[in-house]
Amino acid sequence: MKLLLVGYGKMGRLIEELAPAHGCEIAGRIDVGTGDWTVPADVAVDFSTADALQANFARYVERKLPAVIGTTGWSIHEAALRAQAERAGLGVVAAANFSIGVNLFQLIVAEAARLLQARDEYGAWIHEAHHATKRDAPSGTALVLRDTMVGASYGRPIDMSSTRAGVIPGIHTIGFDGPSDTIELTHTARDRRGFAAGALVAAKWIHGRSGWYTMADVLHG
Repeated sequence: MKLLLVGYGKMGRLIEELAPAHGCEIAGRIDVGTGDWTVPADVAVDFSTADALQANFARYVERKLPAVIGTTGWSIHEAALRAQAERAGLGVVAAANFSIGVNLFQLIVAEAARLLQARDEYGAWIHEAHHATKRDAPSGTALVLRDTMVGASYGRPIDMSSTRAGVIPGIHTIGFDGPSDTIELTHTARDRRGFAAGALVAAKWIHGRSGWYTMADVLHG
């Protein structure tokens, strides 16, 4: 399968490194106004920026090129992009986090929220920590985890906080605190390889499909 890499930063380079092991070939690279949008490709993998995504997405629609979108911070544009994809019959996998472990963690968090939603004595929080150069805060993953808790009927306030320091790949902690104890669930990414591998799995999965999907859809087959 031929991939068009859109955004050639740390994630783009790592996807390029891991691609051969997943049966993928890098057909071209687009980065900060450079690269050839016309090269033949089966799927685009976009880890660019939120500001660039709308212009990039118009290219995917024009080419009917399925896309895997790992860029975050563009949620205000999601409805418009989904409408464009639907009109074009485009296949898209969009996720705040492509790590298989994080997506399984999301299921665990949902179950914890269901169990604790009836216990009024417990308050909840989410704390996430990432490297100093990450632009959006809270992270897209933290927002997804919050929405997961709300979707599991957790109706009380959920305090959210962020840390940006050093080179932290990503740490997400969900906490519930009561009068006598604290319950914490934490996912810690040791490096970015899990994110890149998940994006490559998603690229192979979306090929030949139309519709808008998340990583949860990919994992459920």
